[in-house]
Amino acid sequence: MLRRCLESIEASDARATLQVIVVDNGSRDGSSQIGDDFPNVQFIRLPKNFGLTKALNLGWRAADAEYVLFLHDDTEVQPSTAGILADALDAHADAAAVCPLLVDQAGEPAPQLGSLPPTGIWRPATPGAETPVEFPRGVDEIRQAGFTAVSAAKVRAPRIKEAPAAFECRLVQMLKLGRRPYHLVIGEVLYYHFADGLANERGHVDVGRVNPIGRLAGNGGYARITDRFEMPRISYPQWLRMKRGEK
Repeated sequence: MLRRCLESIEASDARATLQVIVVDNGSRDGSSQIGDDFPNVQFIRLPKNFGLTKALNLGWRAADAEYVLFLHDDTEVQPSTAGILADALDAHADAAAVCPLLVDQAGEPAPQLGSLPPTGIWRPATPGAETPVEFPRGVDEIRQAGFTAVSAAKVRAPRIKEAPAAFECRLVQMLKLGRRPYHLVIGEVLYYHFADGLANERGHVDVGRVNPIGRLAGNGGYARITDRFEMPRISYPQWLRMKRGEK
């Protein structure tokens, strides 16, 4: 993989202006042996794997350039990639960083968007995927959003493979409320799916790993949960003692 990555960089239009640095994080796949094939590439070889962050920092410190482009060894760049990214930064003085669109071998957007802290769930950077769209009947909304539909275990409707949590339910009752009317849907959970490490043995979900959003009233209103806290529950006798100023 590293060889193909370096070969793509060597074919860059702006190769004469590029300083190429490879940080070998204690690899054992032979990557450290290809240095002689790339005499214009600077290699920093580490005795063991110190982690991605340390490797990136070492490469950054060794760089003597205004802009730094980080690449994994499994990526390949087009000849014009480096120049386009540099031009974008030159044209937008208020931008601190830019990112190219990653695509797979078929030219489709590759999974690259996730959440912080990481949940292990990645989705393709499909243009418009973050915007709600009123698709007409018959359009596969799951596919248009860049997700994958897979068969469910207990119901006929598919579920979304990339969803960190999914519930399979059956309809118990649907109630009409008000004149409009609104609908109250009552269902029974038949099966649930959680991503690895998302829930404990009791089925309690680690909300911090989900990074959920909330749907608000009105048109298109949403909110992110960025500040969580816990309130310990006390008994009624404890509450009475507190009201009386007792310990």
